[in-house]
Amino acid sequence: MSTIFDDRQCLLGEGPLWHPERQQLFWFDILNKRLLSRDNGTPRTWQFNEYVSAAGWVSRNELLIASASRLFLFNLETEASAKICDLEADNPVTRSNDGRADPKGGFWIGTMGFNAEEGAGSIYRYYKGELRKLFGGITISNAICFSPDGRTAYFADTDRQVIQKVGLDGDGWPAGSPVLFVDLSEDGFNPDGAVVDSEGFLWNAHWGANHVARYSPDGTFAEAVSLPAEQVSCPAFGGADLRTLFATSAKEGLEGGEDDGKTFFAQVSVRGQREHRVVL
Repeated sequence: MSTIFDDRQCLLGEGPLWHPERQQLFWFDILNKRLLSRDNGTPRTWQFNEYVSAAGWVSRNELLIASASRLFLFNLETEASAKICDLEADNPVTRSNDGRADPKGGFWIGTMGFNAEEGAGSIYRYYKGELRKLFGGITISNAICFSPDGRTAYFADTDRQVIQKVGLDGDGWPAGSPVLFVDLSEDGFNPDGAVVDSEGFLWNAHWGANHVARYSPDGTFAEAVSLPAEQVSCPAFGGADLRTLFATSAKEGLEGGEDDGKTFFAQVSVRGQREHRVVL
């Protein structure tokens, strides 16, 4: 059973991140250009001048944030920011979307068109000072997450309704071509954000379907957690024992749903993984 964690309605809630040192959840409202959190129950908001969508934690007070044009270091206490590198800054069609830190300390970030232009998006990895394009021709990049052993990365193109997986080498770079993990097109589900638990099962938000679904490492459906919001966008594990499943949602394009766009949590029986630290 899910409960409302934060009742602020996001136009496009995304990128939930449980900061393990602060024991605090952060998430984004992309279209309103905001970073949101709760600090000991008190709502917090940081406003930006461009779209922001995903983050990894660097230190207790610093996040690496992806925006429409760059990756930048942001201090939560002083609100000072410093650009790390450009991210398709010369492409007016795209913005950042889904992203997550990998077990080696790299940061994967996907892009997409502002209007979901076909094939306009890509997936990149920032690692040891280098931003490298990994995959292109993606319409809506999503579901970036990693197996506990660090040997597999997952990602989705929501538009194609498939989640793919790719093997990783010892430095965390793709070691081959992506292969199919789950095809959701037959069931009509749209894969959005995802996270992998400590047992290697992938939890994927199905946009438009009011739930987060769990899949075994071989791609078999295991269970689902229902949520009151229609457009569930991304899950994250948190809490002191990492058994709390948080989920963001969006009210974009919907009318009248009182829970759409809110952020939720549910207690689950399995532990998540501790979010990996980004190594700059």
